[in-house]
Amino acid sequence: MSNSTTVDGKADLSGPASSPQSSDYSKKHKPSSAFNSRDEYLEHELQIMSPRRWRPNLPFRDYRFEWEDTIPAMAGTIGKVVMVGAIAATFAGPLGLGDGFVLENVRYELILVAFFIVLFSGFILPTANLAGTHGPLIPLIPIVVAAGGHPMAFGLLIGVFGFLLAVSKGGSLLARLTSKGVCGGLLLYLGFIGTTSQVKKLFAWAEGIDMAHIAFIVIACTIVLYALLEHWKKRWLAVPLSCLLGGGMAFLLGAPFEFNTAPGFPNMSPSYWWGENTGWMLGLPTFESFVVVLPFAVLAVAMWSPDFLGHQVFQKISYPSKTEKVQMNIDDTMVSASARQMVGSVMGGANFTSSWGTYIVPAAIAKRPIPAGALLTALFCVIAGIWGYPMDLAIWEPVLCVALIVGVFIPLLEAGMEMTREGKTTQSAAIVVFSSALVNPAFGWSLTMLLDNLGLIGCKERSAELSSMSRWIVPGIMFGVLTTVMALVGLLPGLPAILPGF
Repeated sequence: MSNSTTVDGKADLSGPASSPQSSDYSKKHKPSSAFNSRDEYLEHELQIMSPRRWRPNLPFRDYRFEWEDTIPAMAGTIGKVVMVGAIAATFAGPLGLGDGFVLENVRYELILVAFFIVLFSGFILPTANLAGTHGPLIPLIPIVVAAGGHPMAFGLLIGVFGFLLAVSKGGSLLARLTSKGVCGGLLLYLGFIGTTSQVKKLFAWAEGIDMAHIAFIVIACTIVLYALLEHWKKRWLAVPLSCLLGGGMAFLLGAPFEFNTAPGFPNMSPSYWWGENTGWMLGLPTFESFVVVLPFAVLAVAMWSPDFLGHQVFQKISYPSKTEKVQMNIDDTMVSASARQMVGSVMGGANFTSSWGTYIVPAAIAKRPIPAGALLTALFCVIAGIWGYPMDLAIWEPVLCVALIVGVFIPLLEAGMEMTREGKTTQSAAIVVFSSALVNPAFGWSLTMLLDNLGLIGCKERSAELSSMSRWIVPGIMFGVLTTVMALVGLLPGLPAILPGF
């Protein structure tokens, strides 16, 4: 599988493209009126961009804003509020911290993430996806807290390990070693599990207010809307229209809703967040704090590769040809995520970082590059954090659930089915789903990658072309490390933890 790690900005070093006043993009740009359709214009924009890696990328010189950029920005902001809230609440609950702490920390994270979005994805690393929230890590957080894990120690180790993986280009290496069958199966699993979980969550909310019929009506109407948008080739409008439909219909049917979060600004002092009697009320971490969270940090970073790979592949499927330069760079995304994680943890944020799926998936569908929508996402995050009221709307179940379903999980299902449609991919895809259901996606991905590269399943011709390093050494090491870490902390079903205290 090819990847975008060859994007190194060298094209900018020769000719007029290196001039600070012009670029290949600004010379090749044409107004949308010069094209027969909006799709042709957007595809041309992707094909003429020349991102400048580790050098300034400026609006209108290197990319433009289009109204389609507002869609992934809106979806990404909704996803950020929801996911950071879930992370903060999961960590705060066992520590005895209330909703006020969670709300304040979410606001804090929205301000922090806006700075890193502008610096990296909008300015110096335009092919680095936004540093989002590590959703698959949420089920592990109660175990981390129960073991005595300190959130700063946990975040710092994730950032350090992620940076080491990025500078060694381990992320792109693992992407190259993952076949279409393995990646497609992973997308199918994540898409199906995510869709069903959101449907169950919406029904649980509706039953809790004795209006179970609202969930059925909202989902049924969302299905019809999504089908119509697909028919009209306007699927990138699915998130805002589905949010409007879900929220509006639920409210009209009598579901209770009110705005509670007033405008405000969070405390920006790290000393407040890491005080012994303020913020987390934990003080600074000790050496023992880092030892406790070490295996979980290894596992968290190991789970980055399949997550990042899925997002990159979705771009490859959605973008037209000759757009490799603007596709997400896995190693650069890891650099951005690692920097954001380390600084955010020191500052006192509750977020644990990964590639921002609720942004990149809608952006790929809308055929938009990363930078312009990234800047709008930063703006929306600041507005949501300070204004407060949009946070109430974003976490209301009829809005939240349908946004995640149509904006992330259904597209993942579609991409997975697209990748497993041709060739000898179905065996590998089935094993990924099977083994992921047994343990988790990280285990399923690493095991199936090993079996696939060995030639035991999938395309035998592909396996025969691989070197020993690619066939079994690297996949074997990855599977061995992941399985060992899971065994140490008790994540293998039916087997007790090897380390005491877990």
